[in-house]
Amino acid sequence: MRLPRSIRGVFLLCAGAVAALASGAALAGEADVVDAVLQRQADGTYTAEVAVRHADTGWDHYADRWEVVAPDGRVLGTRTLYHPHVEEQPFTRSLRGLEVPEGVTLVRIRAHDSVHGFGGVEVELEVPR
Repeated sequence: MRLPRSIRGVFLLCAGAVAALASGAALAGEADVVDAVLQRQADGTYTAEVAVRHADTGWDHYADRWEVVAPDGRVLGTRTLYHPHVEEQPFTRSLRGLEVPEGVTLVRIRAHDSVHGFGGVEVELEVPR
């Protein structure tokens, strides 16, 4: 018996969702910035403390970096994450010696994962002077 077109479409949509879930990629999702602090240091540079949440599954899918980005899109600093954090969620890492140009009053913190790239929750911070 052949299914009506509308039912076949729903079936194919559900089958695709099941396949994505089974692959594990959909389970981990995108990396989210859940907290961030920017502190000015005595030498005029900044330290960023950033907490990231991502359902790391291992070396095939994990949060692999976060960035500090100026409003014009310039990447001011990158903190590379060299391994998965399967058992440590969320996790916090810092980036020291960050230079923020004069006139930049806001920065955006975004996280990246090895499968989806950027796209999770981002945080915007005022730059303390």
